Amino acid sequence: MRRLLPVLLLPILLLLAAGCASMSENECRAANWASLGERDGVSGNRPRIDQYAYQCGQFSVAASERDYMEGWWVGNAEFVRRADSFEGTD
Repeated sequence: MRRLLPVLLLPILLLLAAGCASMSENECRAANWASLGERDGVSGNRPRIDQYAYQCGQFSVAASERDYMEGWWVGNAEFVRRADSFEGTD
């Protein structure tokens, strides 16, 4: 079983790593933080500003948490509105 565990964990770890999209230096510098936050919110994702701040920090680019979160709240409200509209359609 101990030899089988690494074989089973490897595909799971690769899938998780693929889900962590990274931003290039150009993407960090040109980012519209409000739009990025709104996109994440409307997709139903939790805020990812910490991830973006870390990635962009490697290029000495500061992510705007305020702009991102303002956009995320707008997107999240739309996500919730859409989910609520499907609730009574059984």
